Amino acid sequence: MKKYLITGCSGFVGRHFLEYLNLNKTHASVKGLDVRQPEFPHDSYRNIRLDCEKIDLLDQDRVGSVIFNFQPDYILHLASYSSVAFSWKEPILSFRNNMNICLNLFESVRKLNLPARILSIGSSEEYGNVDEKALPLTEEQIPRPVSPYAVARVSQEMISKVYVDGYGLDIVMTRSFNHIGPFQKDIFVISSFAKQLVEIKKNGNGSGELVTGDTSIIRDFTDVRDVVAAYDLLLKKGKTGEIYNVCSGRGTSLRDVIDIMAGILDLRIQTQMNEKLVRPSDNRVIIGSNEKIKKEVGWNNAISLEQSLRDIIEYWQKTV
Repeated sequence: MKKYLITGCSGFVGRHFLEYLNLNKTHASVKGLDVRQPEFPHDSYRNIRLDCEKIDLLDQDRVGSVIFNFQPDYILHLASYSSVAFSWKEPILSFRNNMNICLNLFESVRKLNLPARILSIGSSEEYGNVDEKALPLTEEQIPRPVSPYAVARVSQEMISKVYVDGYGLDIVMTRSFNHIGPFQKDIFVISSFAKQLVEIKKNGNGSGELVTGDTSIIRDFTDVRDVVAAYDLLLKKGKTGEIYNVCSGRGTSLRDVIDIMAGILDLRIQTQMNEKLVRPSDNRVIIGSNEKIKKEVGWNNAISLEQSLRDIIEYWQKTV
């Protein structure tokens, strides 16, 4: 039975990764670490043995003790302050936490001389503002981060490479593009739009207005259920020291996303841009190439954008 250690297990992606392991009858032993216990039911998985522990991941001694006692085969490092908007409000806190947590993990594995495979999750935000002629973005593109969050992610990627080349750790890295799906908090833009639209519909209105940031922004959206499948494949088949885009390879504007969801709900929606919701610096267009991950580990995204949006709407219809 393989052992998975997951940081950030109580979050959006952690929840879906646990469900993926269970649905695929992985028969794994899983140790989940997070600053809080999961708010979702986590004691009824039939095919995985799960133990979640509330822990301060900045406490290196305690992190090291957990890793020593559990002896994981795989470490999925999800824990982070993953909001770009938050990083603009609290740049020091965002950077310090994102970097120090991954350093604690790497140092623990190094000092214990464990052969564990680590998947270090990065972000498409690392690419920064790029010329549209460079699209779709490949892993060879040089990062040019334009937010505190993106700088932290680039730093995490660089220190990962140092631990691979300098200490021989078995680390694989991702640059994960925007992932969406059921259970995502409404601090993230697509989930926020879906919640607001469902509320307009529930109020009996056939039309309404959304207050938004810049909806001309184009992003590459991937369903979280496809993303976690990619992560498991990369843990098992990814090449040490390599970076992989996790993306759909297609770009969609926020305006088009709103239109699709409004169509699903049979709503007529106007948007009103609030300058306060526009970030100080933002990437206009982010579209990735997924050729490398397809070729090297055999991953493919299977869930369409429209299906993802339908499932997100259904989640909020049951929640609000």
